[in-house]
Amino acid sequence: MKAGYAKAEVKNQAARDALIPLAEGERPTVVTVGAIVSGVIAVLLWGSAIYALVTGADAGGRDVNVAQWALFALVISAMAWGMWKAKYWAVLGFQMLLVLLIMGGVLGMVTAPTLVQIIGTLILVVGLSVLFWFMVKAMARIQMPERPGSR
Repeated sequence: MKAGYAKAEVKNQAARDALIPLAEGERPTVVTVGAIVSGVIAVLLWGSAIYALVTGADAGGRDVNVAQWALFALVISAMAWGMWKAKYWAVLGFQMLLVLLIMGGVLGMVTAPTLVQIIGTLILVVGLSVLFWFMVKAMARIQMPERPGSR
């Protein structure tokens, strides 16, 4: 059993050694994509909150809680800014959001009434999963302790 752990640790160390630290101001492409997606979502959320506030809009016959929309928009905006600056906490938060969306999509496929909805949801889940997968390596590079200019 110890030999298996030792072999796995050698493999893990080799993977860590293969990582290249980010240069000052550099951000992985997948993190840039995440920042842009978060930015677009933040703009839409802010627009929705402002629209609901100005018009007194309702959703399904109930008033919209603008404070909740604004708080969520603020969090997504902070996440977009953090990912644009290649901050570990922002990428981790975006991955958490991706996991929640993936789980929601998988659960949604169970209750989808039509084949078109099942296929559409499957495409969304696969796309989100691919984005999640590529963000794992980016997070490893972001958290490397020897980043140039970090001292």
